[in-house]
Amino acid sequence: MPDVINQAQPPLEFIPPAFNPSVLRVIQLGLPSYLRWKTAISQIEADNVEVLVNLYRQFQEGKIRFLIAFRHPQATDPLCLGYLLSQLVPRVARQQGISLQHPIHAHFIYDRGITLWAGSHIGWIASNLGATPIQRGKADWTGLRSARDLFANGRFPMAAAPEGATNGLSEIVNPLEPGIAQMGFWCAEDLHKAGRDEQVLIVPIGIQYSYVADPWGAIANLLTKLETYSGLPPTPSTYSHPHLPSSLYPRLLSLAERLLSLMEDFYTRFYHQKLPEIPAQSEEINIFIAARLNALLNIVLQVAEQYFDLQPKGNFNDRCRRVEQAGWNYIFREDYKDVKALSSLERDLGDRIAEEANLRMWHMRLVESLVAVTGNYVHEKPTAERFAETTLLIWDVVTRIRGGNPFQRPLLGKQRAKITVGEPLSISERYSVYKESRQGARQAVADFTKDLQHVMEGLMNKVN
Repeated sequence: MPDVINQAQPPLEFIPPAFNPSVLRVIQLGLPSYLRWKTAISQIEADNVEVLVNLYRQFQEGKIRFLIAFRHPQATDPLCLGYLLSQLVPRVARQQGISLQHPIHAHFIYDRGITLWAGSHIGWIASNLGATPIQRGKADWTGLRSARDLFANGRFPMAAAPEGATNGLSEIVNPLEPGIAQMGFWCAEDLHKAGRDEQVLIVPIGIQYSYVADPWGAIANLLTKLETYSGLPPTPSTYSHPHLPSSLYPRLLSLAERLLSLMEDFYTRFYHQKLPEIPAQSEEINIFIAARLNALLNIVLQVAEQYFDLQPKGNFNDRCRRVEQAGWNYIFREDYKDVKALSSLERDLGDRIAEEANLRMWHMRLVESLVAVTGNYVHEKPTAERFAETTLLIWDVVTRIRGGNPFQRPLLGKQRAKITVGEPLSISERYSVYKESRQGARQAVADFTKDLQHVMEGLMNKVN
């Protein structure tokens, strides 16, 4: 499995952005073919692209700096954004008679940990595309300085996912991290100090996926595989239409209940965790499952937090990031910068710690897979998309338990991606409040993050 690490190593090195226009050109030319042959995406369409065209025109005229804040439901999102910038924006600009300098591109901010599971070549590609990495869960000052400099002085606008990680659900936005707002205010501050008058904007962009043809048969087959693995009896043949939502939903509930029961027993029996008493509510089975899931995720995270001596603080996403960084600190160690200076015994002991840290982070990865599940997502709107997304999240968990690679998901059918460009939010208009005091700065960041959350959730509603 790509993210299994059993050796202590020197700290993760910063991968500096080194934009190479030739690399970008090759990737932009090959992107449509890559999407068609290597992903499930067969169509990409976008609304309000003219907003982005106008922003790029103003950016190139030196009037604004802006950051694209995009939704992050799945790993293909950056590819869709790349298609938007390289194909759709130039097309709409030509239609409107607007001349833009090429290439149309953005400096993406990405998680430094991606190279651990996707391969070191991803770091090389990202660097040559002018992207800059951040280590989540800690104050990565080197990464932050790089991103801050690019925002104020980079050749292109910025792009980042304010949710921080994928959640697997097209129609639920995770709680946004405050980093996007903070980056915006830093940019405004840097421009002000330099005597520059560009306006600073954050542009929300929604991304949603739907199936070209409802893959009910593929969903049913995947459910069957998961049921078999989980020890559930074969699906009764009494269902006259086994691929209809009315037949699949009871199976999905049974699978969820089975998985919950087994995992509850696993953590109470072998990790000595105590689950709260949750009274059964047969008339509100979805609420009951959601409450059990929330309690289970809490104790799963506690198993990792107790090992790393962390206090449970914040929402599940915040807690996952702290566990992840604690694990990286045990694996990528400052005292391993000069490995040759360590004895063989010291290195072997370090490897045992790295192994243990990786195993404890495994618990956190389970929570990451299920953190956005509400219990009502399918029930309130039983579409093929919601069925598929929820079933695939269960597949992620089962795959992690089996020691497999959750990033190699089964493809249930061809998909279309719908991108919605929102109206930009001004950081500059709020900068006077930000610069008043530390309290004012904290409040400005919190208020902007809240407003951005509301806008991004609204973009989902527009598509629906």
